Amino acid sequence: MSKLELSRSYIFEGRTVKYGMLGDGPPVILVHGTPWSSFNLRHLIRTLSRDFTVYYYDLMGYGQSDKSPGDVSLGIQNQILDHLINHWGLDNPFIIGHDFGGTTVLRTHLINGRDFRGIVLINPVAISPWGSSFFQHVNAHEAAFVGVPDYIHEAIVRAYVKTATFKAIDDKTLDMIVRPWTEPEGKAAFYRQIAQASSSFTDEIQPFYSKISKPVLILWGREDTWIPVEKGEVLHEMIPGSLFHVISDAGHLVIEEQPDKLTEKILPFLQNEPIT
Repeated sequence: MSKLELSRSYIFEGRTVKYGMLGDGPPVILVHGTPWSSFNLRHLIRTLSRDFTVYYYDLMGYGQSDKSPGDVSLGIQNQILDHLINHWGLDNPFIIGHDFGGTTVLRTHLINGRDFRGIVLINPVAISPWGSSFFQHVNAHEAAFVGVPDYIHEAIVRAYVKTATFKAIDDKTLDMIVRPWTEPEGKAAFYRQIAQASSSFTDEIQPFYSKISKPVLILWGREDTWIPVEKGEVLHEMIPGSLFHVISDAGHLVIEEQPDKLTEKILPFLQNEPIT
């Protein structure tokens, strides 16, 4: 279960974003969500890198990127992605976003005016209202959560992550997902990113989904209990000409549960071939 290398750094307003690149071919950017990191995209990255140059990174406040106090909201993540695309020197790349990564992709396109050759959204946070009761509770009591003993914090994160899957996740994968949130600064960072989550960041762009003219592929784990598949159907109706496919035997963490089924849909889309 080797992690992909994040050996490169980009400094955004004094804070470090860790990133990596793999493969050779047309550029594709992958953006993870919460509480994940680029580790959870490793299956897609390795498969897509056979035909594309894949750019991947850890969002500010996540994974190996800077987890010190500061803005890690969806309001800053699109600004960082926009700067990264300039840093990488990319023009009209493909882009893929899961969960908050999908939100970041949409905000970068609609707010920053960043052009993409094609957009893939995997169980994105896109339609208000959203946010579980756990999110709402952390929003109201962030300081109390940060103050819990480390062993209780780790148990909270583990239990929370497990609710994102349809089938039980293996222990080694779970350990890798939880690890960034139990390292120094990780506990505070975990509750910080939840406390800064707000539907206002999707409310801001939702009225403009009908204006998206780029090719869009929406993929959804059928058994997602975090964001029900019905939200995907609504998003599909809101984006003209978008394609929508449901992935069976998978929940919100479909990128871990069914990566092969995802790539079966993603590769033809990127290669401008019919999707079966």
